[in-house]
Amino acid sequence: MIRLEKRPAPSRLWTATTPLLAVLLTMIAGGLMFAMLGKPPFEAIRTIFWDPLFGEFAYYFRPQLLVKAGPLILIAIGLSLGFRAGIWNIGAEGQYIIGALVGGGLGLAVYPSDSIFLFPLMVIAGALGGFLWAMIPALLRTAFRTNEILVSLLLVYVAENLMASMALGLLRNPDGAGFPGSRNFQDYPAAFNEELIAGAGVHWGVVAAIIAVIFAYILLQRHMLGFQIKLTGQSPRAAVFGGVSPNRLIIFCLGVSGTLAGLAGLFEVTGPAGQITTDFNQGYGFTAIIVAFLGRLHPVGILLAGLLMALTYIGGDAAQLNLGLPSAAIQAFQGMLLFFLLGVDVLSNFRIRIGKGEVA
Repeated sequence: MIRLEKRPAPSRLWTATTPLLAVLLTMIAGGLMFAMLGKPPFEAIRTIFWDPLFGEFAYYFRPQLLVKAGPLILIAIGLSLGFRAGIWNIGAEGQYIIGALVGGGLGLAVYPSDSIFLFPLMVIAGALGGFLWAMIPALLRTAFRTNEILVSLLLVYVAENLMASMALGLLRNPDGAGFPGSRNFQDYPAAFNEELIAGAGVHWGVVAAIIAVIFAYILLQRHMLGFQIKLTGQSPRAAVFGGVSPNRLIIFCLGVSGTLAGLAGLFEVTGPAGQITTDFNQGYGFTAIIVAFLGRLHPVGILLAGLLMALTYIGGDAAQLNLGLPSAAIQAFQGMLLFFLLGVDVLSNFRIRIGKGEVA
């Protein structure tokens, strides 16, 4: 008889190794999926994980690694603080969109300004937009005890429709011959998030992501607020008895995650994406959830997980181009990471027993 037995304390060995095991299982299951689609599985896995780093065109793909990883890391850092405290912001995608709309909209409103203060003001506006959008589920949770998971998720669809409306209406490029989409920020120097090091893929979004990793690490390891976040996640009742205000923590965690998601949206729309379109968002807000858990909700782990997930984006694009894999298969492959991580993560807290003998 196979059964699960609760461990007295989480296994450090399994906690450290389950992300690696999840990646391995994803490769195996993904390879089987590619084979079922009639594609060579080993070549597909190599194209996704090896070629962008060491292949013939790696010199082109490597800078893109930072471009893709920047928003994933930035959003995941904000989400991880709330997840640690048991506060579930699933709507970072909406906050990402609103940050891009508010910050990008500010720049477009004063076109063709050449002020050196424009881009910093756009950054502030983008952060504020994401923050205010996150305050909707935060205030509803604290005032009416609504479920922040449902509210934040539903707000994503509101943000997507608002984005489509802006791209087709108020923010549409007047010189764009009627096509949807705003002006291209690449042609707007004062509002463009250009590379800081030519050819390296490093722009202000990447810098912000690294700063966020450092500050999150200091907060969690050296600050009383970080201790309160971890305590609330482990034992909410003990946290209340210890003087932690649940409402303040909810507002803080959702506010920080919304701010970082808004920043990611602003940096993306003024840099790699270039313009506000009807399909500007690429699912970074949802993928960042996978990054947060794959990185064990730890800032350094999230940094590494963000780079790995960015690699699947770049390698996935290459696999679509070279092997004809459908985009849905790449998205399913990315989703497998979270599925297997959550599955094997059970072993961190439970032992598998067969009869009376201990197996793991």
